[in-house]
Amino acid sequence: MEKISQTQKGSLFGAILLVSGCCIGAGMLGIPVLSAMAGFKPSVLLFILSWLFMTATGLLLLEVNLLFKDEVNIVSMASRTLGFVGKAIAWSVFLCLFYSLMVAYGAASGELFVDFTKDLTGIILPNWLGILIMVGIFGVMVYLGTQAVDNFNRVLMFGLIATYVLLVSLGVSYVKTDYLQHSNWDAALFMIPVLIVSFGYHNLVPSLTKYLDYDAKRLRLCFIIGGAIPLLVYLTWEYLILGLVPLEGPDGFLATRDNGDMATKALKAAVGSPLIVGLAHYFAFFAVVTSFIGVALSFVDFLADGLGISKGPKGRFQMCLLALFPPFIFAVLYPKIFLDALNIAGGYFAVILFGILPALMAWSARYVLKLKNTYRVPGGRILLTVVILISLMVIGIQLTNDLAWVPR
Repeated sequence: MEKISQTQKGSLFGAILLVSGCCIGAGMLGIPVLSAMAGFKPSVLLFILSWLFMTATGLLLLEVNLLFKDEVNIVSMASRTLGFVGKAIAWSVFLCLFYSLMVAYGAASGELFVDFTKDLTGIILPNWLGILIMVGIFGVMVYLGTQAVDNFNRVLMFGLIATYVLLVSLGVSYVKTDYLQHSNWDAALFMIPVLIVSFGYHNLVPSLTKYLDYDAKRLRLCFIIGGAIPLLVYLTWEYLILGLVPLEGPDGFLATRDNGDMATKALKAAVGSPLIVGLAHYFAFFAVVTSFIGVALSFVDFLADGLGISKGPKGRFQMCLLALFPPFIFAVLYPKIFLDALNIAGGYFAVILFGILPALMAWSARYVLKLKNTYRVPGGRILLTVVILISLMVIGIQLTNDLAWVPR
């Protein structure tokens, strides 16, 4: 969700890091809460299957992107392969996806700021003020532009990596293997929507395609390896968190989920070590804000391009206001919306934009428009049909979840 500096042009390693960084973020705070009901073993299988699915759809999007040598994005690709209807769907779903993510990150960052202030000073701020302060900080950064965000994000990423490594290294000795034996395969499906959005790097495909000079071989490696790194990080994180926090009880995952809290809230209550608790707090902060600032920057640029508004000072201020004010209102009205917003983003919008649309665009390009391509994802019509069916299944899972029928 970042623009790519021309000074880095052609670096496969840099492209892989961009893909990985786009995936690793606030999802780490929501996934354990939702996957705890399923248990560790079912979660591992669902992680791998979700990664395979999102890798396949990412490669399908790459296939479509390589048909066009000029600068394109997901919306323009949908327009060229599916016509006006495709363009309208892509634009509206993109808008809904980004707003859902902004609401989730706004609510989570505000809650973390309030907790930090309480721990450091003893002052209990109202939740709306915490959200306003965090949204205001990100608004200023995004208004200043990509360079300011890039410099700020490097510091945040260093903090994210450092706290993650320390947390895993120190926390593994506290893991209780008995907690990892729980399995509920019926509940496993209900974690898929958040997994989908947590492996979502697809909005980077057009930028990376140009960045790696339309080299299909290197691009394929970029998306496969770049997605595999977050898979390993997530699995390690699952082992740690599910092995530290019980499923039931006042401080267990079920209570955490019902309260709409993040995984680190459960970790704080379950582990007595002040060092582990402190690291978990900082890790949560870095995970949320790195996701928030990347999404906010991309969203402002998307709105400016889509609405045809100048990126000068006045236009950028208007876009920052349009991108940040509605999520701020929702986050204030529904401060515990973090998990629900992630579910909605993955269960509806991400699976349409990053699942159904790439398959439909590839189908149209191959079999309707019969465009000549230099790269084609193997599997033919069968793969495209399977991708669409799986996407519809995920939407059905989210609908069922929204109707409050969740197995426990």
